[in-house]
Amino acid sequence: TMKAQHIHQRQDAEMDIDHEIKIFVAGMKRLGEPNADGQVVCKFGVLFKDDELAGKLEALVGTMKAAKKKGIITFKGEILLQGAHDDVDVTLLKEPDA
Repeated sequence: TMKAQHIHQRQDAEMDIDHEIKIFVAGMKRLGEPNADGQVVCKFGVLFKDDELAGKLEALVGTMKAAKKKGIITFKGEILLQGAHDDVDVTLLKEPDA
């Protein structure tokens, strides 16, 4: 049925975003530095300009928004824009679920 197909597509999209979040978190760990609390912190501009992340993630900002919603990362504001928010810290709060 159409409904079952739609649910299946949604599950696929969910799995994709989880995979993309894992790629993003790996990139954060590679590019970031630990803060006083031992959390990895990285400037948005550094993440945005990274060739490896850009090559693997179609929508970096979308991936970040999803990761923030899941409580994996945090940053000030609703959305980050290249240039305007290059100096905004992105903080890794927890590992994504395996």
